[in-house]
Amino acid sequence: MERIRIPPNLVTKNQPPNIPAPSPHYQCPLCRDRGLIIRDGRAYRCRCMQQKAWQNRLRAANLAPQLSRYTFQNFDLKYYSRTLKDELTGTTYYDSARHCLEAARRFVNTYRQEDHGRGLFIFGPVGSGKTFLAAAIANALTAAGREVLFAVVPDLLDALRATYDRRPLDNSHTELELIDAARGVAILILDDLGAHNYTEWTCNKIYSLINYRLINELPTVITSNLDLKALEEYLGERTTSRIIQLCQSFHLPVAEDIRYIISREGITKK
Repeated sequence: MERIRIPPNLVTKNQPPNIPAPSPHYQCPLCRDRGLIIRDGRAYRCRCMQQKAWQNRLRAANLAPQLSRYTFQNFDLKYYSRTLKDELTGTTYYDSARHCLEAARRFVNTYRQEDHGRGLFIFGPVGSGKTFLAAAIANALTAAGREVLFAVVPDLLDALRATYDRRPLDNSHTELELIDAARGVAILILDDLGAHNYTEWTCNKIYSLINYRLINELPTVITSNLDLKALEEYLGERTTSRIIQLCQSFHLPVAEDIRYIISREGITKK
């Protein structure tokens, strides 16, 4: 391993020459923060650079710290009933959840390489695991080096509205920049496209975004607490019609909010 010498000019002048200067602190002791490891006369990229690249992609994906821990491996099917029947599919809640998980895995496997194709529309009641699966998709594709944007719909709309309240010289993003980021990203995840107070303005923004993704065949994942028929009452037929074209639908039913179940489990274990 290459040895780094401390230049004389970095040694404090009033320090006796026979006392060595303090060793520098490195974030990565393997490469000493150079990003490269020299071995047998050849330079190799240090694994810390891969970690930094992954962290940068996570930040760009807009994933909250809690969501960044969600994976397919810890999506637990035990919370879905093996006896209750899904009225929409005729299968058990367990089988519907399993099919949804399999579809999410297929989506990731497809778009590790592909750039165009259909997305997923995952709908179900509050606490059914929709956001969990969407975040697991984002994490898997981010780890594979893909460009992903995870946008919570109410937050995105709030950010768009806020652009009208800012001064012209404000350094914050403009409406066009926010819309373009969501339109053009390789893989877009729209979380919580549900029952909100949509105005004509917000409906038009959502339509414009979804229509652009459809026309350009850009893979998109959408989660909602409403099925498409109910969502039509909020967003209109032209938007839901395009979601049908853009995405394959999967129902994620659950008898009780999984968060409540997990909370009770935590209390029991204490």
